Amino acid sequence: MSSQGVPPVWSGVDIAVPVPSQRLPGISMAGFRQRVPAPVDIAMVAHPSVTLLIDLSDDDGLVYDGQGRRGHGSVVIGLAPGELRASGLVGECLQIRLRPDVAAAVLGSSSVVSGSVESLADVWGRDAGRVEERLRTAGSWDERFAVAADVVRRRIGDGPRVDPEVAHVWRRTVAGGGRVRVDGLADEVGWSRKRLWARCRAQLGVTPKRAARLVRFDHAAHLLAAGLPPAGVAAESGYVDQSHLHRDVKAFTGLTPTAVAAAPWLAIDDVAWPDSWWAGRPVTGGAVDGHRTDRLTERSPVSRPPLTTRGRRRRADQ
Repeated sequence: MSSQGVPPVWSGVDIAVPVPSQRLPGISMAGFRQRVPAPVDIAMVAHPSVTLLIDLSDDDGLVYDGQGRRGHGSVVIGLAPGELRASGLVGECLQIRLRPDVAAAVLGSSSVVSGSVESLADVWGRDAGRVEERLRTAGSWDERFAVAADVVRRRIGDGPRVDPEVAHVWRRTVAGGGRVRVDGLADEVGWSRKRLWARCRAQLGVTPKRAARLVRFDHAAHLLAAGLPPAGVAAESGYVDQSHLHRDVKAFTGLTPTAVAAAPWLAIDDVAWPDSWWAGRPVTGGAVDGHRTDRLTERSPVSRPPLTTRGRRRRADQ
């Protein structure tokens, strides 16, 4: 992240993840509780999923600033929103990551998926306030994850569906780390390149080429966070050269590769998103009441100091 702003101190943040029985296909969730609420100001890093940040703080809490607009409270962040900052006095929040083909159903529109930054209230209407209230009154993170899963499952059932071919193309793009040929994907689903381009844009809000760029950037961002030099990351991720990597990083985040390597959110991926492709980073720890209690360990080569993060369930009596 840039030198401006105050990143969270992860050793003071509890991170909860759902037990396997609470997980849904194409959906990931993580709960964050700052033991002592304190101001934060961080640059968000683009990710190949649609993100719901549900603010569970008592007061104003989350403040988001991007695309020329500033807002408060729960927010929906589409694919590749550009330069975006999150700040405020955040005590607790629930983050939900939606695979784009799932997000179209959950949010009811591909326009939100594409890259916009919208208030959750603008997307879900009165449902947003009702969901927030249910989550705030839940007695544990287990209950909160169950509430969120119920809401998402219901909205998927009522929302629009994307073509199976479009969903296949997205999954193949992610599996290939963004290093896929659009013509090859079109052949796989039996469509012309033009039809594939049009259907992906209409249903996911992005073209296949844009999707591949985003997935490739995400791969590169994690390699940068692991301490690999930009030249090596460029070669490993399929960029033409280091300057090509620099341009993509700048386009997606407004940051330099060095700043992305130090982005706070990347430092906790193994704890918050254990099912992600990056979950191979060493993690030690046990479990507390069914939840993982994880401590990040330094993976070589890493240039930054070791970071310790514990992910603990919030009990009903806390």
